[in-house]
Amino acid sequence: MTDFYALDELLAPEEIEIRDRVRDFCAREVTPRINDYWERAEFPFELVPKIAALGISGGTVQGYGSPGMSAVAAGLVAAEWARADGSIGTFYGVHSFLAMQSIAMLGSEEQRERWLPAMARVEKIGAFGLTEPAHGSDAVGLETSARRDGDAYVLTGAKKWIGNGSIADYVIIWARGEDGAVGGYVVEKGTPGYEATVMTGKTALRAVWQAEITLTDVRVPAENRLANCHSFKDVAVVLDRTRYTVAWRALGLATASYELALAHALRREQFGQPIAGFQLVQDKLARMLAEITSMQLMCWRLSKLADAGRMTAAMASLAKMNHAAKARAIVADARDILGGDGILLDNHVARHHADMEAIFTFEGTDSVQALIVGREITGLSAISGRKPAR
Repeated sequence: MTDFYALDELLAPEEIEIRDRVRDFCAREVTPRINDYWERAEFPFELVPKIAALGISGGTVQGYGSPGMSAVAAGLVAAEWARADGSIGTFYGVHSFLAMQSIAMLGSEEQRERWLPAMARVEKIGAFGLTEPAHGSDAVGLETSARRDGDAYVLTGAKKWIGNGSIADYVIIWARGEDGAVGGYVVEKGTPGYEATVMTGKTALRAVWQAEITLTDVRVPAENRLANCHSFKDVAVVLDRTRYTVAWRALGLATASYELALAHALRREQFGQPIAGFQLVQDKLARMLAEITSMQLMCWRLSKLADAGRMTAAMASLAKMNHAAKARAIVADARDILGGDGILLDNHVARHHADMEAIFTFEGTDSVQALIVGREITGLSAISGRKPAR
């Protein structure tokens, strides 16, 4: 496959094994059928037990039935899902990286034991309820409230763009308590007052269901409040820890698009020869490969830093910002190389082209990532206008 600088030589055998296991699964189970689901905007429930059988849910989570893989392996897995389909990548990423990591990092030992094993087996599906109708990039300003009432908390508010929100068994709702501090509350399926409506009309990630959620006096047992979440800073730690996987996802989408464009260019003949023999096409392919190779190396190094506990929020933001923009351009060039065939779902690039727009935006827009990096290198916050404490 696309490995121009022999990156495989830097990977551990177990990382290659996990990557190849997911790659083979995607080739057999995802790619042959996903276009139909994407076109109909339906979630492929038939794949869930098959994904469970892979034994990879939980990613880097240690114990509780999770694989405890390295950050490099988790990134490779994220890239392989995206290389096959962005929607399935979102389903897996929300469940394994956002929901399970939140519980692993911010839950008590009792909470981890209570929820994570079933989630690792994908018997229970997780969701992460942070974004609100009026709060996307400024998620810190969330308005959903949590009020203590006896042995429970009462949640009131609304969420939007919540992946798995309509099908999840455990939805982590981030809400502001009476003291103003943000906490995480695990709302279990069937709880009265929780209403999730699948969002329609999407032009990207159509095969994963994202929901608008209304919380009307939702009573959550006190023991369902994540024990080690005391402020939004704790939520940010989870987001920083998972954001690097989005850079890998952008890489996966870019790689798939490049490979599809190369195969098409070698196959498609115009003016008596394969279009891969024309200078303009070769120039595009060479530049696409250069960007993908640099993205691979950056992802690998960032993940090694994550494994060593040295990855910072700004490092993750730099990768997401860079990779999303580069992947967006690569996918556009791939669609161009395919010509008219590039807008047909059967050729897959059209789906990647549409899905890339979502990846470019979620878990922090291009502009917000730039400002996080800018704050790190200047010591000045262009978001708040205040100098951050160091």
